[in-house]
Amino acid sequence: MIVPTDIIMKHPLKLLVTLLAIVPFAASSQEVTLDTVVVTGTQEIESTNSSLGSSGLAEEDLAPQRATTSDTTRLLQDIPGMSTSGAGGISSLPIIRGLSDDRIRIQVDGANLMPACPNHMNSPLSYIDPTKVGSITVFAGITPVSVGGDSIGGTIQVKSVPPEFAHADEGAYAKGELGTFFRSNGNARGYNLGATWVGHDVNISYSESSAQSDNYNAGGDFKDAEPGTEGGSVIPGDEVGSSAYDGVKNRSLGIALRHENHLLQLDISRQNVGFEGFPNQRMDMTFNENTVFSLRYMGQYEWGDLETNIYNQETLHKMNMGPDRYTFGTGMPMDSESTNQGALLQANIILSDRDILRIGAEYQFYTLNDYWPPVGGTMGPNTFWNIDYGQRDKFDIFVEWEASWNSRWLSQFGVRSNTVKTNAAAVQGYDNSLVGLWGNDVAAFNVSNRKHTDQNWDLTALARYTPDSSQAYEWGYARKSRSANLYQRYPWSTNAMAALMNNLVGDGNGYIGNADLSPEVAHTLSISGDWSNADNKPWSFNASAYYTYIQGYIDAKRCDFSQCSDDNVNTTTDFVLLQYVNQSAQLYGVDLSADKLLATTDDYGSFTGTGMVNYIRGKNRTTGNSLYNMMPLNVKLAAVQRLGSWTSIAEVQVVADKDRVSQVRNEVSTDSYELFNLRSSYKWKNVRLDFAIENVFDRLYAMPLGGSYVGQGPSMTINGIPWGVSVPGMGRSINVSLNMQF
Repeated sequence: MIVPTDIIMKHPLKLLVTLLAIVPFAASSQEVTLDTVVVTGTQEIESTNSSLGSSGLAEEDLAPQRATTSDTTRLLQDIPGMSTSGAGGISSLPIIRGLSDDRIRIQVDGANLMPACPNHMNSPLSYIDPTKVGSITVFAGITPVSVGGDSIGGTIQVKSVPPEFAHADEGAYAKGELGTFFRSNGNARGYNLGATWVGHDVNISYSESSAQSDNYNAGGDFKDAEPGTEGGSVIPGDEVGSSAYDGVKNRSLGIALRHENHLLQLDISRQNVGFEGFPNQRMDMTFNENTVFSLRYMGQYEWGDLETNIYNQETLHKMNMGPDRYTFGTGMPMDSESTNQGALLQANIILSDRDILRIGAEYQFYTLNDYWPPVGGTMGPNTFWNIDYGQRDKFDIFVEWEASWNSRWLSQFGVRSNTVKTNAAAVQGYDNSLVGLWGNDVAAFNVSNRKHTDQNWDLTALARYTPDSSQAYEWGYARKSRSANLYQRYPWSTNAMAALMNNLVGDGNGYIGNADLSPEVAHTLSISGDWSNADNKPWSFNASAYYTYIQGYIDAKRCDFSQCSDDNVNTTTDFVLLQYVNQSAQLYGVDLSADKLLATTDDYGSFTGTGMVNYIRGKNRTTGNSLYNMMPLNVKLAAVQRLGSWTSIAEVQVVADKDRVSQVRNEVSTDSYELFNLRSSYKWKNVRLDFAIENVFDRLYAMPLGGSYVGQGPSMTINGIPWGVSVPGMGRSINVSLNMQF
């Protein structure tokens, strides 16, 4: 195996972790001698650190969703407590109980992937295509320290389909898959393919997928028909500008080696995006290339099991005005480059029949350069450095003790130490001699203290009581911490045009960084109950309630210094300029879910009813204002029919008014709505056909978490785009997908 020389020279710990991963394949003195067992698929290490607050999606849950989206985040929409924040067609952001983006720890095949964009367009979940996803686990409750860290909102773990190995009594063989889809709204289409060589101890696989779409249409006119680019074609009133995407291609190569109780996996993936529009951002993504190298090892020993993972992520990202915006000549090119390198070493030690001890160490080195090439006029002659050599490095160690006291009681206690170091180099504007535009801000930033070290720690304590097989209860407490990201610390310009280009939340406002931000510290209390009945008409019901208080919550205040002190920043009906600031906040809510077998017949199959209710309330305790982007009360009900190879679903979703909004951001309220969806699938041997009609009645509605519509017009100015228009949801769409395995 060849380890890249630059990784060895820069980070020798990576070499150590790599050697730890390889040693078990060469040294078998610590291995357990087991009876021969024939297993098809991956010999996976069992995990016992899940909780009632966690939810999982397997292949049977994911397959129906793939026909309706090319966005992996939207696969999570049926998990209690989960919602999604609108962005690009493949890049929406997940929200767990009101906390989103990098307040959530997101792992893709064990790697903590990072965005590299002042608008977080290239979100971590956008780097894996829905057709590649094998399983998803969401920790929305008391997240164990062994799966959390540098996050306060929970953890999302996405895994590809595990490698498969041949039976002992059969020879090696090859297998493949081929799929395609079409969605009428936006004329979305694409394909996926894969090929795998399966041996007894070796698995080699290749996969590829592609997707593209035109702008989608809402269920009716939500704005006036207006031109896009200066002198260009008119965008109809029901067309959502800057919602198209094109040239999206994902490729991955995987090699897995199995030896007795050990598994070593090497994965290399690359994603290229030619264009992706963002209707709630001032810019569009005009190019993105992301390459990930990942090496993982899992091994079982007589004392327990060991897991190691090292990864390297390289991202090149470009933004500019897309075809639906006024570009005025060359537009405003913005480039970002980042490197993300990390490693994990974790051991699960069996102390006794009752006790399991988990210990581990983890580090991550992240560097970012965000620069805007000159285009002339006041945007020249120099390159504008939004962030110059930004660094965010962290090192974690954790210990977790789990005890199964008896068949009814289980407890878990864990502590995690987290050190986060951030820094950035000196910057420059387009022309530092223009004191009023760039010079004053440059001088102030370059003499400021930009180097910070945060010493954070987490604690989780939970108990689970299972009196019998039909009921279980769990309650716990968690203290979680998170340090600010680079785009919350270091964007320095108070110029309106520059500030508008820094926005992580899609509200149309401009943001200025704050290098002195303190870490967020969240205290969460949670209680859950799960009830079920396995009689002839089985049913289940789950209820979770939670309360979270956050010290140092990173919110925003109206910018009141330098160029920010314009008269228009104090209006309640316009876009504004804001600066990140530490305040305090609280969130509380309830998540309910249930299912019940309604009937079983010989002629029409079985009928099952499912339901889900989510309620959350978020408040800024410093200002008394509501928190931004809180999902209103929502209910989802469905009837599922299964007849032979057919599965059909009729679903209704009801969402209440969003009238509690963030006043400091001039967040726009949204009206209530109801949506009706139909889905059906047929699986025959190795062929699966999915058919769906989303938004059957073509309802016009504003997405509560979709942000402000700034997808067309002169997006480089505050007053150039009308305020008060929310991004609408998609109108009726007829979706078809076909997948074959051979």
